[in-house]
Amino acid sequence: MEGFIDMLPEECVSTILSFTCPTDTFRSSMVSSTFHSAAEADVVWERFLPNDYKDIASRLVTPLAFTTKKDLFLCLCNSVLIDGGRKSFKLEKLSGKISYMLSARELSITWSNDPMQWSWKSIPQSRFREVAELRTTCWLEIRGKINTQILSPMTTYGVYLIMKISNRAYGLDSIPSEMLVEVGNKVCNGMTYLRHEDGKKQQMACLLYRNRTEVLKKRVIEGTERILSEREDGWMEIELGEFFSGEAYEEVKMSLMENKGYQLKGGLIIEGIEVRPIDS
Repeated sequence: MEGFIDMLPEECVSTILSFTCPTDTFRSSMVSSTFHSAAEADVVWERFLPNDYKDIASRLVTPLAFTTKKDLFLCLCNSVLIDGGRKSFKLEKLSGKISYMLSARELSITWSNDPMQWSWKSIPQSRFREVAELRTTCWLEIRGKINTQILSPMTTYGVYLIMKISNRAYGLDSIPSEMLVEVGNKVCNGMTYLRHEDGKKQQMACLLYRNRTEVLKKRVIEGTERILSEREDGWMEIELGEFFSGEAYEEVKMSLMENKGYQLKGGLIIEGIEVRPIDS
């Protein structure tokens, strides 16, 4: 079998591999010397790069050093900053599918320009120059948007708010926050309590404020309840919802809101919203 494969012209093998995916190409490169050489060709890896990869490369904050299309692909498999450091871009290594992260500066955060309610600061744990820290407000509303045109087609995406909750946080879990992801006439609703998973604290709060909590919860639009989870990078995330990126270009709207309890709240730190493929 290997002898038959080695009889194929290398250019032919490269063309065949370009119609597969990165995972298959990595595996095929171990089949024979012919496949290994063919799997290095630019014609293969250019097919795995997004159509607008030249535009992406021109918007990088720090230019990448690469000599081949495969080098560029592998460089983009690590999160890179673009658009003046207000967004990050990444390719999934096994599928080549696109992920984006919008920094807090790319989001619409109600009252974020009021230094009494929000502060903007740099912290070493963030990939972005600035994060938004909630000082105190009674109206929490965070919105973002992205167009499916810049995402991978025929792919299901998850939308995640990336955050931290400080030890001095207050008022965030008095009433569930409402979450929404909307594409055209398709809406994905959810809700979450923004809190650390502190069992004793939750039990005490339940006993003290049970009646008020139940009254406030009735004001919230029903949806799937989701919980925060820890990420490998030290941040926490909550899934706002998901959507399908098809062949048509559509605007995706995403939001987290808590403006029905009217209580003061603070201690939330927002890094951004990540849009990444679920079926990668």
